[in-house]
Amino acid sequence: MTQQEEPVIIGDRRRSQQKPPKAEKTPKVRKDNKPALSGWRKELWDWTKALVVALIIVLLLKHYVFQLSTVKKVSMEPTLHENEWLFVNKIALEIGSLERGDVVILKDPSEGTDRKEFLVKRIVGMPGDTLEIRAGELYINGDLKVEPYTDVKIEDGDFGPATVSPGHYFVMGDNRHKSASKDSRAFKEIPENLIQGRADLIVWPISRWTKL
Repeated sequence: MTQQEEPVIIGDRRRSQQKPPKAEKTPKVRKDNKPALSGWRKELWDWTKALVVALIIVLLLKHYVFQLSTVKKVSMEPTLHENEWLFVNKIALEIGSLERGDVVILKDPSEGTDRKEFLVKRIVGMPGDTLEIRAGELYINGDLKVEPYTDVKIEDGDFGPATVSPGHYFVMGDNRHKSASKDSRAFKEIPENLIQGRADLIVWPISRWTKL
């Protein structure tokens, strides 16, 4: 008789197929040994960074590229009216593209005023121009200037002749009624460094949206 060999059990297959327990997740650690932000904290931090960058860009654009300005008083009627918003182009000053007929924002050059206000006026005289007002009409370099943006003759009397110095501009308001505009007839020509920018558009109210 041969001796029966006992079967050898290698192992419980069910036990061998079981997966090892998962290791607990540990929070991510940055190089500075501080735990990385997660969840709503990370989202809040990302939004904060985006808002800060956007604010810096807006401030830089406002300082170097453009600004919005509000019209006060009636010195530019009928072209501009009180409380209208203007888009003011500052790049025009950097590239030297100011021309006769441009509407500009400038610091009030009047003497004896502690608080300097900003004025909106139109350039009517360029450097080297000779201006004169006779019988309610504007003459530039001896030629009558047709001004389609006005609705009345100049009522403040005669002026000049006066020649605009280099680096200066002669400005007037479009409202030519008597005492309606304080401009270069009162404070003379203005240096270029007082000009803050060129008003290119009326942006508000929407019904008045137009290029100047």
